[in-house]
Amino acid sequence: MKKLIFIVIVVIVASVIGYNYIYQDHRNIEEEQASYTMKASILVNEFAIDPTTSEKKYLNKSIEIIGNITGISDHTITLNQTVFCQLSKNIKTKQNLNAPIKIKGRFIGYDDLLEEIKLDQCSIIND
Repeated sequence: MKKLIFIVIVVIVASVIGYNYIYQDHRNIEEEQASYTMKASILVNEFAIDPTTSEKKYLNKSIEIIGNITGISDHTITLNQTVFCQLSKNIKTKQNLNAPIKIKGRFIGYDDLLEEIKLDQCSIIND
């Protein structure tokens, strides 16, 4: 009887640990400390020189990027024509093309075909 109770307790504990591991809370990039802060032009140059190493370096890291707006829509901003930022929320304030801006987001990959650096969960940083 004691063995059965022990086995049931072990299974319950393992199930709880497994569930919490699989269904972890999502990261809040907006509140996270940025792993890297840089100008968009520097990031673009790194990917132009060695995209594979750069992708490994930044993958799934939060990054603050400073650059000029070259494209804008409700949920996306493009910086320096190559850094594509998908915003977490709609843009509430009017942003002008070619205006400097600081954005924080999570690096999710580099598109070799379009030569775009992709960030998601982005937010506009107001200094």
